[in-house]
Amino acid sequence: FGTRRLSLSEQVHQTPADMFKQQGGEAKINCFHTSSTFNQIVWYKQTNIQLQLLGYMVGDNASPEKTGVEETVKIEGNANKDKNCTLTIEGLTLSSSAVYFCAAS
Repeated sequence: FGTRRLSLSEQVHQTPADMFKQQGGEAKINCFHTSSTFNQIVWYKQTNIQLQLLGYMVGDNASPEKTGVEETVKIEGNANKDKNCTLTIEGLTLSSSAVYFCAAS
């Protein structure tokens, strides 16, 4: 098992940095990376007590997890270099309030 670190010229970008949405609405978060050797983006939801895998995208194939909550999670786009991968959360509830982040590999 090995890991590879990003160099200073290889970065992961996520936008927007924060947002405020109404219950029942939807939130969209975008992620892209600049590494030519990575083709996967993984999405996580972090609350004060746990880290939850929401799903991932390899190339242009999305694999959302079954979250077991009221909201719907969609992952769209492309996980290759300089392409945009979008996490959409529909049917927002109070429990949707969390830190969401992406990672590239």
